[in-house]
Parts: sequence; structure tokens; C-alpha cells
Amino acid sequence: MSATKTLEAVARDRVGKGAARAVRRQGQIPAVIYGGNQAPQAIAIDLIRARTLIYAGGFKTTVFEIDAGGKKTRAIPRDYQLDPVSGVPLHVDFLRVVAGQTVTVDVPVHFVNEDQAPGIKQKGGTLNVALHTLSLEVAPDQIPDAIEVDLAGREIGDVIHASDLRLPAGTYTGEPTDTVANLLPPTVLGADVEAEEAAVAEAQSAESAEGKAEAEDEATNEKNKSEA
Repeated sequence: MSATKTLEAVARDRVGKGAARAVRRQGQIPAVIYGGNQAPQAIAIDLIRARTLIYAGGFKTTVFEIDAGGKKTRAIPRDYQLDPVSGVPLHVDFLRVVAGQTVTVDVPVHFVNEDQAPGIKQKGGTLNVALHTLSLEVAPDQIPDAIEVDLAGREIGDVIHASDLRLPAGTYTGEPTDTVANLLPPTVLGADVEAEEAAVAEAQSAESAEGKAEAEDEATNEKNKSEA
């Protein structure tokens, strides 16, 4: 399970576009904590800290204890905005964590023991991943860091369904029959490439021969004109 992390913040008494721009000029980004039957709380968090947390992975499955001027609030990120060009964080939304609450989160799927899968290691098969994350509805303090899929012993043609995985009971929001991944047979890329290259070479040869014939015909016509 993800451990609760501490996040320092500053309470904001002004909101709006102008206030947000002022916060960003100070090396921070605006954020808001909402939910829990309480009024939204506007805060600002350090830009570098926010960027590090977001790009480290697992940001939206981590519970934070946010300390804003001595007032501590447990919350989980629900959404964030990035600059479409620079990728710099622009805003973060946090949801308060309260007793008895569940949240829906997308938990990453990690595949392990690929080198122990005969279908991949010995037979050259390919792992085709259909779902890189699984959506779980779970208590905030029970959010797994990741869902592991053990590939040991897997053969070509094997299909891994959601029901095959170890998930907290009753938390998966999809169907048990959802395909998470399957093992595909190796593709004969070499033969395909050779056939394509041969076709291209044949087409180029035909174009060259046609061009040569046209040039010879043109030369013959010019010669006949000069002799006439």
C-alpha cells in the first residue's frame, strides 16, 4: 500500500486567474482541497515539489497529509493540469479523505517474471498488454502501489483476465472477464520485410527500364528529325 506523504502548502485567501498567476510567479502552483462535506480550501504548493511528485509516478494513488499553516488535511489528488507545451504543472485538485470513504483510482499494472514465461523466453512470443491500469474503488488507505501480474509459466495463446489477478475483494469496477494481456505468437517480420523490399526493387527496376525506353525513343525521334 502507498504510504501517506507529507506535503507542505500555503493557504490562499484569493482565487481567480489573477491570483493564480501571482502564485505561479512566486514559484508555486495553485491548488484546492474539496469534499468531505466541507468548504473548498484554496492552497498553494511548491512548483518543484509538485513537479517531482507528479512525474515520479503514482501521484493520483497517493494519500497526502497536507500542512497549510498548521492545519493538516489528509487528501488524495484527483486531477492536475499541465502546460501543454512545457509540461509544467499549473493546478492540482485534492479530495479530502474521510473515515468510511472509498475512492476510485487507476492503479498501474506491473508484469513480472517475463524471463520465466516459456512462450516469451523460449518461443519468441510477444506480450500484448490490453490494460495498463485497472480501476479500483477502494478505501484510501488500502490503495495498492501496483497490481502485479506473474508471467511465470505462461505460454503462447494464454489470456490473462482480471479475474486471474489478486485484487482487493469487490474493488474492481470492470468485468471479471476483461482481458488484461495475452501472449501472441512471433511474427515473421523477416519474410515480410524481404517480400516488401523485393516488390520495391522490382517496381524501381520497371520504372528504370520504362524511363530508359522513353529516353531511347526520344533520342531516335530527334535523330530522325535532324536527318529529314
